[in-house]
Amino acid sequence: MWLSDFRVVLSDTVLPQGSVRVEDGKIAEVRDTPVPHAEIDGRGLLLMPGFIDMHGDMIEREIEPRPNVTMPLELGLRDLDRRLKVAGITTGYAAVSFTPKSVHGHMRSHAHSSQMLRALKTMRGALKVDHRVHTRFEVNFPDALEVIEELIANGTADLVSLMDHTPGQGQYRNLEKIRANAIRAGATPEEADENIQRRIDLRLEAQGDVGATLEAISKTCAAHGIAVASHDDDTVEKVALMDALGATISEFPVTLEAAAEAKARGLLTAMGAPNALRGESYSGNLSAREAYANGLLDILAADYHPSAILPAILALAPMRPGGLAESTRLATLTPARALHLEDRGEIAPGKLADLVIADDEGVGHVRATLRHGAFIFSDGSVNQRLTAVAAQ
Repeated sequence: MWLSDFRVVLSDTVLPQGSVRVEDGKIAEVRDTPVPHAEIDGRGLLLMPGFIDMHGDMIEREIEPRPNVTMPLELGLRDLDRRLKVAGITTGYAAVSFTPKSVHGHMRSHAHSSQMLRALKTMRGALKVDHRVHTRFEVNFPDALEVIEELIANGTADLVSLMDHTPGQGQYRNLEKIRANAIRAGATPEEADENIQRRIDLRLEAQGDVGATLEAISKTCAAHGIAVASHDDDTVEKVALMDALGATISEFPVTLEAAAEAKARGLLTAMGAPNALRGESYSGNLSAREAYANGLLDILAADYHPSAILPAILALAPMRPGGLAESTRLATLTPARALHLEDRGEIAPGKLADLVIADDEGVGHVRATLRHGAFIFSDGSVNQRLTAVAAQ
């Protein structure tokens, strides 16, 4: 199958009128000119590699759209699959959290998170997107090492990140803001203060065991080729610690100093597409645009809003000399390499034909998504021939 007359986004340039041939689910050939009688006529639309999202928080809200309103797991996972493919995501890492106690209640308990993972593993073959699992562990979760070993043994964990959401540091270093948010959500000032202190006490109680547990987790992941990410790095010292533990990704660095230190140490920095699109962090932390302008942003993640990836790529494109090719790598080639996915992430012969057809009008619009050369989503707007192929 030929896809012809597209603006083909390669890893280092954009072909103004390029063509791509797909055979047996892979890219067989790339040309810099249109091909006559092609099955798909792009008419100047963008052809991009399928987006690889290393961190998407949507699975929890698809299953529990409102507090204590639980949908069947099968329905929630199907809805998540639809959201991702419509956003151009062909490989998605569902972020599933394990915490001792959380503002999210049972949603991040060991039992509930394990149930979600079992359902996802069972349904993988019936879903259109390549769904993988990003397991997130609070550093004071007492059974973290045991659970990670179990997930690795049954082939469930594909990425591990280590979080510390204790008030007073990281993303939650502004105690007054945490207190104000809790009161705004309905807590009394006394209840807000008690909750903050309780979370600090839980972290202090686990302090003695954390170092040894983190080191054991890092060694276990390294032995199985699973990438480890730190989370909400806010200081140079924390980045140094996570680097020493073997982390290769710094997720959502909170300050420019932490992002610069991560870069200097060879860690890849990942930030949210919603942050990049809006130009600011909703929690008042480092702007993804500022990080990108300073050469300190390597990976864009959906975070909580998958449809923000394409608009974020387009918004960042004018900011650096590499243009659209450089900003597209944030959601394609760089996460592929970081997550050891050598078979995807760029439009090049031999790579999987995971592709996105899009326009760049306004905030951009995903018109169709292909996985292994087959259409998993189409809005029917490209042309009649595309619609016929997508319907097969």
